[in-house]
Formats: sequence, C-alpha cells, structure tokens
Amino acid sequence: MASLLDPDARGRVILVGAGPGDPGLLTVRAVEALRAADVVVHDGLIDDRVLALAPAAAQRISVAKRRARHTLPQEAINALIVAHVRAGSVVVRLKGGDPFIFGRGGEEVEAVRAAGLAVEVIPGVSAALGCAAEAMLPLTHRDHSSAVTFVAGQCKGLTDQDWSGLAGQGRTLVIYMGVATAEAIADKLMADGVAPDMPVAVLEKGTLPGRRALRTLLADLGAMVARERVASPAIIVVGEVVELSDAEDRLAGYARVAESVGSLPA
Repeated sequence: MASLLDPDARGRVILVGAGPGDPGLLTVRAVEALRAADVVVHDGLIDDRVLALAPAAAQRISVAKRRARHTLPQEAINALIVAHVRAGSVVVRLKGGDPFIFGRGGEEVEAVRAAGLAVEVIPGVSAALGCAAEAMLPLTHRDHSSAVTFVAGQCKGLTDQDWSGLAGQGRTLVIYMGVATAEAIADKLMADGVAPDMPVAVLEKGTLPGRRALRTLLADLGAMVARERVASPAIIVVGEVVELSDAEDRLAGYARVAESVGSLPA
C-alpha cells in the first residue's frame, strides 16, 4: 500500500479516524500519522489524550461543529486544509469515528484532490461499532438480525429521508445525530410500520468517561431521552438485538418506581 507517512515527504494531508473516543481504539497507523503531523485540524469531540499524541510543536486547530453552530463552514475547512498543505505542512485531519461514516471525509478528499494534492485516508472505529461493542450489543446476529443500516437523524431533515424497511423484525437500524430529534424519529418509524414495542437503545458518550447505555421501547424513545437528559454524542439503535445488550432497561426501572409510589399507604 502506498503511504504518505514517508518522513521526507512534505505538503500532504492524511485523514485519520480517531474512533469513538477512547485512545486505545486508535489504529497503529493513526498513531503514526499523528506523530508525523505539523498541523492537526480536528473535530470538537476529540479526546485530549488523542491530541497529545501529536508533537508538542504541532499546531492544533479546532473546527468543532455543533447542531446549528459551526466554527467554520465545510468549505472553509477544506480551504484551510489545502492552504496548510500548500505551505509544505504535514496536515492530519483528525475526525471522530471513521472519516467516511457521516464525517464529511468524502467532501474533504474531493477538495484536496481538486487542488492537485495527494491524500491518504486512515480508517477508524466508527461510533456505532465502538459504542455497540462496549454495550455488548451485536448489531447483527444469526437469530435476530441479518442486516444493519446506518442513517443520520438530522441530515437534510427527517422528511427528506426514506427509512421504509430499514427497521423491524430481523433488521437493525443505527441512527447517528438523533438525540435532538428522538421523538420525531420514533414517530417516523412507527408511522412506517415499526412496532411501538420494538426495543431501542441509546448509547451515550460511548467509550468515554460518563458513558451510559440505556434501553426502552420505541414508543418511549423521545420521553426517555428527555427523562434521562441524554446529551450528544450518542447513537440510537433500533432492533431486537437491543435485548441482548447490557443496556439498562430504563422503562422497566421507571415502571417499578411508579408502582412502588402507587403502593404507598394514603
């Protein structure tokens, strides 16, 4: 495999998948790229321990994105990367998860190639894979799911997306960026015929301190996200495989509390 990690080569860009958070999930190749960096252009949720792998003298530039609030628009990020590469820097574009799964890595590769520059992509453990593994949640299972689909919960608006047939018996649906629209997601899936009692898990801050794995039923998804004050980053998993996981059954726990309160003497 041709590599851009040649220490004598200057003026290049390497897109690196930082994984879901835990530095231990970085690939060996990702660590090598970070150690060679002059400039690290990174997402906002990258763990400080990952950034520390770059040389102390390397310039670190955050291009953090939040819902409806971006430090830089994507076109400006592309231009920033190209400018540093043309100045002769080794630029590592460090992206959470995997660069090619809802990371806009494809757009950045296009921009770099359009500028006539070389680019390498180092894959990372995606949020779905890392968080699911931590929660002991198999996204596929011979007895429960023969297909898995990844979708974005806020990409171009829910009304523009056709999820028909993506969730239901024998299938697993993984939803990125869906916390803010969890109630609408549940309504959309039920309107498409998914049973209201389909198991759902929310995997919050996977592989990071403060992580939680919670489960409920589809009809309760929006309410549980509100009750538990779930915050991003988090992914939503819909499917029978959820019942095999270590995720805490919050609907059952909530029902037990309500039942105990109701049994108190008047």
